Amino acid sequence: MKKFLVTGLLVWVPLGITIWVLNLTITTMDRTLLLLPQHWQPVNFLPFPVPGLGIILTFAVVLLTGLLIRNVFGQRLWAASEKGMLHIPFFGNIYKGVKQVSDTLLSGSGNSFRKVLLVRYPHPEAWSLAFQTNVPNEVAGRFDDEYVAVFIPTTPSPVNGFYFFVRKVDTIVLDMTVDVALRSIVSMGVVSDVSSAQYPTANIS
Repeated sequence: MKKFLVTGLLVWVPLGITIWVLNLTITTMDRTLLLLPQHWQPVNFLPFPVPGLGIILTFAVVLLTGLLIRNVFGQRLWAASEKGMLHIPFFGNIYKGVKQVSDTLLSGSGNSFRKVLLVRYPHPEAWSLAFQTNVPNEVAGRFDDEYVAVFIPTTPSPVNGFYFFVRKVDTIVLDMTVDVALRSIVSMGVVSDVSSAQYPTANIS
């Protein structure tokens, strides 16, 4: 009886959480439709509400923004707009910090979050997964040896963590993708790779 109950939970818990997250995402994104003028909103054209239209609208807006910014005129216009926003008290400081983080995570340039490393943390006899980031030029010039900057995420919330500078010779570069490393961290090692992300059979005596 206990084995059947646990096996059922192993199926329904991740399925239920996934459905809940998707429902929350779709519901939140559909609220973007309220930004449209009243006579443009889908309720005026469709006989019944269609969930997910907000995702299509958001995707279209993001894609159109990318297309506009990629040309010379769009780049100059956005550069001028950003310069103005950065001079707005309080708002400019928040925007600058958020932009730096998003550029690090989403930009394809550089080696930020491109390498997964093993570093000795929290003591010399232990190893932790870490992501290599960028060393500021001012900091790099202070070291005699070659150092790398690493971000060590916490479990199970990888958005929090610690930012350290460690000697490169004291790190181990892993042949592991960032996605696999994040899955391992979030699941606390239960799910370490793609092949292990299966529905396990309960093994309870």
